[in-house]
Amino acid sequence: MSGEPNMDYVIFTDTSANLPDKVVREYGLRQIPFFYCPPEHPEGIPCPGSEEFDGSAYYNAIRRGAVVTTSQINVHQYVNAMDPVLEAGHDILFVGMSSGISGAYHSATQAAHILSEQYPERRIRTVDTLSASLGEGLLVIEAAKMRDAGVGLDEVADRLNSLRMRMGQIFTVDDLFCLKRGGRLSGAAALLGTALGIKPILCSNAQGQILSCAKVRGRRSSIQALADRYDQLVEEPEQQCIGIAHCDCYPDVQTLITLLNRNHPPREIMTVMYEPVTGAHVGPGALALFFFGNPASRELAKS
Repeated sequence: MSGEPNMDYVIFTDTSANLPDKVVREYGLRQIPFFYCPPEHPEGIPCPGSEEFDGSAYYNAIRRGAVVTTSQINVHQYVNAMDPVLEAGHDILFVGMSSGISGAYHSATQAAHILSEQYPERRIRTVDTLSASLGEGLLVIEAAKMRDAGVGLDEVADRLNSLRMRMGQIFTVDDLFCLKRGGRLSGAAALLGTALGIKPILCSNAQGQILSCAKVRGRRSSIQALADRYDQLVEEPEQQCIGIAHCDCYPDVQTLITLLNRNHPPREIMTVMYEPVTGAHVGPGALALFFFGNPASRELAKS
């Protein structure tokens, strides 16, 4: 990890990046929260940090039938977060969640335009990671490392726009009805798939959209499918920190780690609990894998 951050420009991201609080502090990152509405807070609350979030309690509540809605970050919230940094004389690099998943990135670009007119002497660059969770988070970390090594704002932004096409994002869900509630699966398909033990393997395409790339039967087969895709696509794993995000399924995380280490062990594995906003959409038992690999990883998804 890096030492004291170089603050010639400040790196902003959103809570979809799913970064542990210690990483946020280490790199001097600024996070703008998405909001979610659990039953006990229908008015909506901001996504908490990793040290505050009780993932087991949250996902157990969803298992028992709790319905959680979410909302994206709006233009006003982006402006309010970034304005003090610009006023203090810093430039900004914003690294955000895929525009293929949420409209939040579009709101960020609108906010950047407003603020650029207000602070014409300052520079604001926005990067659409075409990713979410640690797919976004690993790119944020790369940006922070480059900044702390003295790389300029524009060069970092350009580098991220290249790196994002190598970000492999592959995940599976355990509860098909969460996909149904999110509009990604019909009710009939959710019923039939559950009865047959079908587990979808989902990937991110070149537009940052989440689409199906395979279907398997059974949980063990779905975890194996994640490892198989990793073996097929990962590049230079010995130099990488890869990411695993999960919705309260620690034993499955350990199974996946064992499989990953069998053929192409990475230098490091970062594991996180899915934050509550994304977790509300993928549901308890969701398991995701993120790594830098062959650009073909973006071509796996099928409509």
